Amino acid sequence: MSQRVALIVNPTSGKGAGRVIGEQAARVLREAGHEVVDVSGRDYTEARERGRQVVREGVDVVAVVGGDGMVHLGVNLCGGTSTRLAVVAAGTGNDFARNLGLPVRDARAAVALVDEGTTRRVDLGRVSHAAAGERWFAGVLGAGFDAVVNARAQRMTWPRGQMRYNLAVLRELPVFRPIPYAVELDGCRLETRAMLVAVANTTSFGGGMRVCPNADVADGYFDVMIVGALSIPAFLRVFPKVYAGTHVTHPAVQIRRARRVRLEAEGISSQADGEMFADLPIDAEVVPGALHVLTPTEVPT
Repeated sequence: MSQRVALIVNPTSGKGAGRVIGEQAARVLREAGHEVVDVSGRDYTEARERGRQVVREGVDVVAVVGGDGMVHLGVNLCGGTSTRLAVVAAGTGNDFARNLGLPVRDARAAVALVDEGTTRRVDLGRVSHAAAGERWFAGVLGAGFDAVVNARAQRMTWPRGQMRYNLAVLRELPVFRPIPYAVELDGCRLETRAMLVAVANTTSFGGGMRVCPNADVADGYFDVMIVGALSIPAFLRVFPKVYAGTHVTHPAVQIRRARRVRLEAEGISSQADGEMFADLPIDAEVVPGALHVLTPTEVPT
């Protein structure tokens, strides 16, 4: 059945692979008989406004081509609506796609889900912020060392891909100090000094860092990781373990579950889905089933 699909492409994703994969996605969709409306903009803001317009008009599917930043754009267009999101993963990390068993860097398989896939309802995080207003996130919201590193990485022009993030880590570590936080989980307030706090809807961010390895995108809860104050040498010993998810056994690491989270810290910003998000304080809540996303009928193991 022919459907109206809004296509948004980030041509710079995946070291330039986004442009090629976006062209392939558009061609395959048209070959399948779908009406493709390209709403890619000259920048993120223009793409968002054009996307909002087609969602208001009742487009069937929004297909985003790129990495987790494009997923972030997609969920902020489709979250809380009946419009379905198709993710054509073309980034360097693709954490959201990997969490949901979606095809990665395979335009034909990704857009085939418009016809052959299952519409799955998954949770989203909804953030309320005094200045930024209300926004959605799909994966992990972090506030602390990760956000500081992410901000530095986004300012860097070299190297590209995952190595840029790793270099930003090395540059921030010598000057980073534990942050005084107030963390409120379902009304229970905790005041602590920590390296970072991560509010996870999915298991990973940053290209495979499994911050909350047991997080479930459809259980109606956040997994909240708090990494307590550590010396730089101790943090360096713990940090690499995040890729295997084994950091959770360290005594400085605790993971709690909550439906509502408030984070407070002086002078600290947050990032979500790899995008700079908002300054603290912020309030986040899980909204069960807020996103309709196209997934394979059988998720690969």
